[in-house]
Amino acid sequence: MDKFIVTAAITGSIHTPTMSPHLPVTPRQIADEAVRAHEAGAAVAHIHVRNPETGQPSPDLELFREVVTDVKSRCNMVLCLTTGGGAGMTVEERGRVVPTFKPELASLNFGSTNFGLFPAAEMFKEFKHPWEKAYLEFSEDFIFPNTFKTLKEFAHLFAENDTKPELEIYDSGMINNVAFMLQREKEQFKRPVYLQFVMGILGGIQPTPNNLLFLHNSARELIGDFQWSVCAAGRHQLAMCTMALIMGGNVRVGLEDSLYAGKGVMAKSNADQVEKIVTIGRQLSLEPATPDEARQVLGLKGLDKVNW
Repeated sequence: MDKFIVTAAITGSIHTPTMSPHLPVTPRQIADEAVRAHEAGAAVAHIHVRNPETGQPSPDLELFREVVTDVKSRCNMVLCLTTGGGAGMTVEERGRVVPTFKPELASLNFGSTNFGLFPAAEMFKEFKHPWEKAYLEFSEDFIFPNTFKTLKEFAHLFAENDTKPELEIYDSGMINNVAFMLQREKEQFKRPVYLQFVMGILGGIQPTPNNLLFLHNSARELIGDFQWSVCAAGRHQLAMCTMALIMGGNVRVGLEDSLYAGKGVMAKSNADQVEKIVTIGRQLSLEPATPDEARQVLGLKGLDKVNW
């Protein structure tokens, strides 16, 4: 392919407002950031929402509705809604976006993992909001739960709403989970499946070239044909995304994964990171896919079939 799909993960649930003044918090800010990312070359926006007063990650469906309707009114990008949510949210809270909005694409985390954010609490003496320090420290004794029962239920939920799952792979064992579920619940998945290799989370696989090759080769052996993308935490974001481009994959950047647009340079917008990876891609004779090209590649149902 001479095209690559850029996803912008707009705000996520990892970083807190104290960490960057540029982290979008309100529905309007999140929508504005998605549109800016689209103008910079992103075909997809990965959407979490936050309490607009405090910036705390939220499962509030009305906040999601504000974001997705706003973005749709201004551009035609694909919106990938999270079912990962944030620490402490129930599985039921996380999954409600799929039947409510019937998105073209949504994340599906493919295994349980330790999800350690707690070292970040030691980096700041003061926080803008009381919840931030407790939220980060909570993760020292937190397991992000995605059991086989949950995976089965989510697989049916996605299939019933014609939503393509973006399978989030935090470690190599989750590839085996995918292979098992493709055999066990094969009617619920359309092939080729779409994998997102998530690298650099404390508790998951670390972002090295050898590890990315290992994930890709393991998936090829266990699953066969698949589509794929890479995201990496912090300073590893652009390096691992560049390697993904060289290997023929797609990429995810954005303030969910990194607050910087280069060494020591804080990103003022998700678009800063999109522009960086688009420039790198063009140096490799690759062009960013448009939203409609991404829809064709991923086999999505189309913007006219979402519920917003």
